Amino acid sequence: MASSSVPLLMKDEEPRKRAELPSELISSIMLRLGAIEILENAQKVCKSWRRVSKDPLIWRKIDMHHDLGDWRISNYDLEIMCRHAVDRSQGGLVEIDIWHFGTDNLLKYIADSSSNLRSLRLANCDQISDEGVVEAVVKLPLLEDLEISNSYEFSGKSLRVVGQSCPNLKTLKLNCSPVTHDFFNSDRDKIAISIAESMPELRHLQLYGNGLTNTGLNAILDGCPHLEHLDLRECFNIDLVGDLEKRCSERIGVLRRPNDSTDDFPLAMFLESESDYDSDYTYGYDRDFPFASEFHGD
Repeated sequence: MASSSVPLLMKDEEPRKRAELPSELISSIMLRLGAIEILENAQKVCKSWRRVSKDPLIWRKIDMHHDLGDWRISNYDLEIMCRHAVDRSQGGLVEIDIWHFGTDNLLKYIADSSSNLRSLRLANCDQISDEGVVEAVVKLPLLEDLEISNSYEFSGKSLRVVGQSCPNLKTLKLNCSPVTHDFFNSDRDKIAISIAESMPELRHLQLYGNGLTNTGLNAILDGCPHLEHLDLRECFNIDLVGDLEKRCSERIGVLRRPNDSTDDFPLAMFLESESDYDSDYTYGYDRDFPFASEFHGD
């Protein structure tokens, strides 16, 4: 009898041990998790974990990195979760990453609630428009890092507004799939020229798969004198030879050339398809106390 009760006692002790962890350690654990992991799992461990999860300091950085293959969570529920995470920051949000979901309304909500935001990353957010980004960014004067990857083609006019609204912008990543980029666009350098004319404080610039030519690259070198890191991989309209190559090599500390390896670039997010998503499944999310409940649709 005694021997059979040992596993049960050990099982009962585990939740108690987790509950007895100091708040500082629980906080340290949560700071290493993404927002979805905290809301769907970590905060449900016990009351002490739930209490720590409400600390605004936990939500200064929000990582909403959702994998397309995870069919359990609908875009609607992800938006609710993201708003919930922003609310918990109580205005202290400084960095947010959003992958594979999002709308203009969500972006507006974030901007209205987070005027101290320094870093905004949008990857594969095809429901967020050019106009939506501009409307949000004009409310974020402290923004230093902006990434828009494979979401839509940003217009030169909108990019100028971003530059004028965010004088502290140090990092810009504007990436697109070279497979779908219109290399025959007669105005290939509009993005490059807009960057050159409105973002003089840039230190890091990534234009993966962009259609700019040597003209646009020269404009960037002229207009961004502090540039330290320039990523031009898959920018095959650039002929990086002669004086232009010498200029780049002398000016730029870290230069990624058009034909450089892309092994360290997240190409998968350009190639993944939502065709495997099964809309017959949804993921229930309770704003007051989030929980997961899978069910089949009718």
